Amino acid sequence: MSKRESINRYFLIIKKLRRNPSTFDEIADYLLRESEIQSYDFNTSKRTFQRDLDDIRSLFSIDIQYDFSRKVYYISDESEPEMNIRILEAFDMLNALNLSDGLSKYIHFEKRKPQGTENLNGLLHAIKNCFQIYFSYQKFWDDKPEKRYVEPYALKEFRNRWYLMAKDNKDGKVKSFGLDRLKDLDITRRTFKSPNDYIIEDKYRYCFGIITPDDQEPEEIILSFNAFQGKYIKSLPLHETQQIISDTDKELQIRLKLCITFDFIMELLSLGENMKVLKPKSLQKLIKNRLKATLAQYE
Repeated sequence: MSKRESINRYFLIIKKLRRNPSTFDEIADYLLRESEIQSYDFNTSKRTFQRDLDDIRSLFSIDIQYDFSRKVYYISDESEPEMNIRILEAFDMLNALNLSDGLSKYIHFEKRKPQGTENLNGLLHAIKNCFQIYFSYQKFWDDKPEKRYVEPYALKEFRNRWYLMAKDNKDGKVKSFGLDRLKDLDITRRTFKSPNDYIIEDKYRYCFGIITPDDQEPEEIILSFNAFQGKYIKSLPLHETQQIISDTDKELQIRLKLCITFDFIMELLSLGENMKVLKPKSLQKLIKNRLKATLAQYE
C-alpha cells in the first residue's frame, strides 16, 4: 500500500469520526465507499486500523479512543483543534485536485501573487527554537527594502495573507510583518528568551484583522443588516465574539465586543448600504464621516 493511500485513509477516518462516533464496521463501510469514489483501496483490517490510530495520534495529535460501553470509536479532546481543522481543509483541497484531470475546465483560481508561504517552515522553526532572524522587508509606502533584525514570536493569518509578529531589535517594539513583503530570510543561531506575557490569542482576542491598539479597550458594537446580507453574516461571522440579538425576515442585529481599529472600519465600509451601525455613537459618526468623504470625491 502506498504512502498516499495510507495518508488518505488517516484523513478519512478522522473525517468520519468528526461527524459521529462509529463502530469499526461503520468505519470500514465508509472506507469502502470512499475507495470507489477516489479509485484507491482503503480496505482495512482491525490490525491495520489499530496501527492507523497510532499514526494519526503521532502525526496530527488527534487521539482516537474506544468506548467499550457503546462499542464505538470517538475523537478524544484535541490539543490543537483549530490547527487540525486547517490541516484537514488543506488536505481536502489537495485531494480533490489530485482526483481530476484537465482542471482548468472545472476550477477557476484567483489570479494572485504568492503570499510568502515559502518562509512558513523556516519562521516556525525560528519561533519554536527562539532563534533571532534577519530579513529584507519592503513596506508598501517605502521605495527600498530595509534589513530587519527581529525576535520572532508568532504567525497570524488575515485575509489570505500571513503575518509575522516579532520584536524589532531596532526599537524594541512588537510589530507585524507581511510575509508577502519579507525576503532573504536568514535564521541565526543567536537565541532570545521568549516573553511569557506574549500570547497571540490574548493579543487579538478583541481585534479584527492585524492591528492591535495599545491602550484601547474593547467596546460593545451593535450592527444591523438587511435580511439578505444577514444570511452571509450568520454563515461567516465577522468575529468570534459575534452574538445574534434578533433575526427576523427583515433584519439581523448582532453584538460584537471589539476594539475599533482601521481594519474593522474598512470591513464595515465594504458592506455599504447593507449594514448600519446602531452602537456606539462614536463608531456611527466615524462611518458617516468616511462615507461623506467618499461622496465628496464625486461632487
